[in-house]
Amino acid sequence: MTASSTEKKHSYKPAFKADEALGANLQRVAVDMINLHIVGKQAHWNVVGKNFRDLHLQLDELVESAREFSDEISERMRAIYVTPDGRASTIAKTSSIAEFPGGEVDTAETVDLIVTAIYAVAGTIREVHDDVDDADPTTADLLHGFLVRLEQLAWMIEAENRVANRTTPAPITE
Repeated sequence: MTASSTEKKHSYKPAFKADEALGANLQRVAVDMINLHIVGKQAHWNVVGKNFRDLHLQLDELVESAREFSDEISERMRAIYVTPDGRASTIAKTSSIAEFPGGEVDTAETVDLIVTAIYAVAGTIREVHDDVDDADPTTADLLHGFLVRLEQLAWMIEAENRVANRTTPAPITE
């Protein structure tokens, strides 16, 4: 029996298939979400200093959200006929997040590094959002939810380094 004789012909047609540009934009988001999870865990394992426990627990929240979002965006990609690439080499080459330092990292520095990483991911999402919305408003809805949570987490984590009425939040973009 040949391979072609065992192949089943499908008669259905999907209601929507992503084009190459939409796939590339979603790949950027997927890579950043996967890397945010990895960076968050690196920080979680190696943070030390004042308010350690609070930050340690906040990093758990970030990691949980990033893992959930990376899965959601990757499964959405598959649903619209795009193959996500979450290999370590792809993440290392294409993520917009800077590499997190090795070894122990002080809580204050960890806050700054993690908030910078969150804003990098939010920046990627905002960069691709309009094109995604034009191509597939359903997928853009996912991106909206990601932004709401990521920006909330950035605000909450950044507050660890703030002094009431003496410091101001860092701008999302400079």
